[in-house]
Amino acid sequence: MDNVIGTIVKGRIDRPLGSRHPKFTNMIYPINYGYVEGVMANDGMEQDVYVLGTDKPLLTFEGKVIAVYHRFNDVEDKWIVSVDDSEYSDEEILQSIWFQEQYFDGELRR
Repeated sequence: MDNVIGTIVKGRIDRPLGSRHPKFTNMIYPINYGYVEGVMANDGMEQDVYVLGTDKPLLTFEGKVIAVYHRFNDVEDKWIVSVDDSEYSDEEILQSIWFQEQYFDGELRR
């Protein structure tokens, strides 16, 4: 799914910035997290995304896929979407998603 980089996608946010993880309530989302409607991932659910480029909780989003975080020990990759058309360094992206990705082995792909 690395070929999605540069694609404009739309979707819904089911874990807005500042919300708690439904199972691990000590985990608070420092960025918006949601899914691309109608795009199915390898886990049989809609494709998950981390949304960068806003400091406000969102309900929906539209933005450009700027990277993919490939998990080696999970069936699903996570797409990184920029809603403000900014470019982010690998370090900025990894720092933004670390709160959740620290529990997985993976790599950022561009």
